[in-house]
Amino acid sequence: MPSDLRPRSTAVMAGGIALALLTAGAWWIWSGAPPQLGPDEQVFDAVDALFTAVRAHDPQLLADCELRLRNFASSGQLPAAAVRWLDEVIVMARAGNWRPAAENLYDFMKSQRRQ
Repeated sequence: MPSDLRPRSTAVMAGGIALALLTAGAWWIWSGAPPQLGPDEQVFDAVDALFTAVRAHDPQLLADCELRLRNFASSGQLPAAAVRWLDEVIVMARAGNWRPAAENLYDFMKSQRRQ
């Protein structure tokens, strides 16, 4: 009789694993994916300059890039969701966490869909 239960319990376990994977994938797509910068080439160049500042561990260049990005944000050229993401990178770098900031910014830039 226990052998009759084995195929059913395996199917239930496989279904549970599949559901967990689908849930994790949906969560990553909807909440974990970085926001888009939009089509403005100047904004993309400013984010590229931010990456340079972070990789160089240069606080003055970091401040210059932050100001430039703030100007793009206030003019509406940089979406609010992207501003929040980039602010986190800047805060991380200012705290001395240059490498994680660079890694996060690299992932952000890689996820951009150029139009």
